[in-house]
Amino acid sequence: MNAYIFPGQGAQFVGMGLDLYENHSTAQELFEDANGILGFSITDIMFEGTPEDLKQTKVTQPAIFLHSVILSKVLGDSFKPDMVAGHSLGEFSALVANGTLTFEDGLKLVSQRAMAMQKACELKPSTMAAVLGLEDGIVEKICAEVDGVVVPANYNCPGQLVISGEVDAVNIACEKLKEAGARRALLLPVGGAFHSPLMEPAREELAAAIEATQFGTPSCPIYQNVTTTAVSNADEIKKNLILQLTAPVKWTQSVQQMVEDGAKTFVEVGPGKVLQGLVKKISPDAETASAAV
Repeated sequence: MNAYIFPGQGAQFVGMGLDLYENHSTAQELFEDANGILGFSITDIMFEGTPEDLKQTKVTQPAIFLHSVILSKVLGDSFKPDMVAGHSLGEFSALVANGTLTFEDGLKLVSQRAMAMQKACELKPSTMAAVLGLEDGIVEKICAEVDGVVVPANYNCPGQLVISGEVDAVNIACEKLKEAGARRALLLPVGGAFHSPLMEPAREELAAAIEATQFGTPSCPIYQNVTTTAVSNADEIKKNLILQLTAPVKWTQSVQQMVEDGAKTFVEVGPGKVLQGLVKKISPDAETASAAV
């Protein structure tokens, strides 16, 4: 069985999507549609902007979404997933790819999500840190013991967990995690505490937009970050998508569940190869590939 997986924030690079634009009329049309929907020329930034331009949240999230979704559209009949999943932002790409969301609705939601997250980041100084070389249970226990807001945010693969929260609480947790034997506890260059309670204002804002959006019946199940299990019911997908902003991304558990349910090949659709590397660490026997047109 084929699992198609969609990357999240951090996978962007200057020039992303240009080959699709230049070589496929379908891609060209969709990119031009996206410029109109967003109200600015995101293609200019994607194709020839600076890394700094591309790092703006209002650009990064739609850019990765567009690269992933347009690639899946260009694949056409060869795009035949038995199941899909996306890492954080990638969940929106996966939902367009499996027909739950239209291209336009997906892009609008991603743009609103980016703006809402940016606003939430500005309300309180916050950050994230990558913790390497500790068992999940130890990281969870230490976070729970620290005063202030600091929580596990991304279960990326065994031995790699990202924590998220208030700056002071994250710094204290990092020191305690190093004392407990973490190989590294490294602050990440991000604008705020994604997938933590500090994203509650963004969750409320996005919830209203998601509730007002029509969700269709997916062509195959999605394994969502919040539940890690196969979901095909539109109402359930909505609920999990709303919870996702303040809940951890359970990527390790999602991949394990997909393997248990029969996934043999994981095809990464979008920029980069980060997810393929994580899948190999989670399930060394699984085959991985990049989507190619």
